[in-house]
Amino acid sequence: MNFYRIYIELTNVCGLSCSFCPTKALPTKEMDLDFFESILKQAKVYTKEIACHVVGDPLTLSNLDAYLNIIHKHGLKAMLTTSGYFLKKHSYDTLFHPCVKQINISLNSFNKNDTSITFEQYMNPVLALCEAKLERGEDIFINLRVWNLDEMMSERRFNETLFEKLSSAFGTKLDLKTIYEEKPKSLRLASKILVHFDNYFEWPSLNNRNYGHGTCQGLQSHVAILASGKVVPCCLDCDGIIELGDLHENTLDEILTAKRAVDMVEGFKEGKAVEELCQKCSYKDRFND
Repeated sequence: MNFYRIYIELTNVCGLSCSFCPTKALPTKEMDLDFFESILKQAKVYTKEIACHVVGDPLTLSNLDAYLNIIHKHGLKAMLTTSGYFLKKHSYDTLFHPCVKQINISLNSFNKNDTSITFEQYMNPVLALCEAKLERGEDIFINLRVWNLDEMMSERRFNETLFEKLSSAFGTKLDLKTIYEEKPKSLRLASKILVHFDNYFEWPSLNNRNYGHGTCQGLQSHVAILASGKVVPCCLDCDGIIELGDLHENTLDEILTAKRAVDMVEGFKEGKAVEELCQKCSYKDRFND
């Protein structure tokens, strides 16, 4: 069994309250460095890439560099996903750490929070990071996420301001009308700096309606480990509803080869969602069209 990446939640604290994210149900938790390294030793058998989040923002951690040093020590690559609010908390030497392969910044988090900072104050560190990447010749990807193009929760006014800002900063025209009509997956702003487009998605919940069966990438392309050490099948199960096991009690190999995980994998191969949460997840429809 091999995964494209394994999500390891360094902390479940994101520092914000975005309206498109679920309310955090689990106690606040930061993964201990020694425990993190014990997980990495097991994870590197299955993957070469670690995504340092589930719902928490790794940039809220003051000692992020310590986690990255451990990832680098074990020859793995890291992906950082952040709201962008905490970029100034870290030096470029940390953000451009040799193990960091990609930084994802969720730009649509700005107008979904009650915040005292202005749009300019939010965007300036984001654009400064991009400028530093180019000036330093850093060989990483910066992915600026704009995941709000759906009509139900349309953010056209915000996006118009955002696209004007990005167009001015990179000298590349981002036309609002064209993007909404053609819905490109991504557009290149500069060398390895992309703006990525998508719609809002519904987080899986046992309170959702039943969407039926289908296949999914959970336990196929990836698996997730919460800050508590609980292993879950995908990066959207942020509350550990489908707890496959606890790495404080069992090894990752034991958890992934146990009946509950195996039943899920076999079910997805046949287009069947055996877990109730999976049946009530609409995200899997993206893999069943």
